[in-house]
Amino acid sequence: MDYVVAPPIRPTLPVVGTESRFPVRRVYCVGRNYPEHAREMGMETLEAPFFFTKPPDAVFVPEAPEGVVPYPLATHQLHHEVELVVALARGGTNIDPDTAVERVFGYAVGVDLTRRDLQHEARSQGRPWDMAKGFTSAAPCTPIRPAESCFKKGFGGSLSLSVNGDQRQSGRLEDMILGIGELMAALSRLDRLAAGDLIFTGTPAGVGELVIGDQVRATIEGVGELAFQVAA
Repeated sequence: MDYVVAPPIRPTLPVVGTESRFPVRRVYCVGRNYPEHAREMGMETLEAPFFFTKPPDAVFVPEAPEGVVPYPLATHQLHHEVELVVALARGGTNIDPDTAVERVFGYAVGVDLTRRDLQHEARSQGRPWDMAKGFTSAAPCTPIRPAESCFKKGFGGSLSLSVNGDQRQSGRLEDMILGIGELMAALSRLDRLAAGDLIFTGTPAGVGELVIGDQVRATIEGVGELAFQVAA
């Protein structure tokens, strides 16, 4: 088949302990899935978490030794949000929340980067805020760790993020309003999930600004650690 331009390369993530790659199909994200984060974003009464997306090529692994994440265009207020990332081996519609985790291939540590000034401007004008979330390199991520090697004592554990050695975010996976199975079930009532989908599951309180030169370290107990420097 002839193409008028070269077809884009499908984004992939490494798989821990193998030479294999995980092909990324879609990237779903959930907003306000931790109560304290919802409150710090101005929600006086808790509402049901909601979903948005990032483009697949927003996801990448900051490669050692540099481990660089570029500061994006068109913003003066870049914010960090540490999140557990779920990688699906199977999908479907109307998934049973009690069996949903059987469709999970593995987990990763991700940071949902947000151009907060663009988000606030869009919200104030009643406009979509896709450009606040869906820019190039907006979702740095660790390699995928297969599910059977995560959470040895059952699902749960701490997640945290520090900047230049100072802790900013800290929480526990058990604090999520919608757990993994519930998130997958809710998404599968809105869209057909499939192998290769990633789900960023929300962030705890403590989100804050990043500037060029910042050293970021995000950790999730039982999954891994993501480290990078914000660069011009």
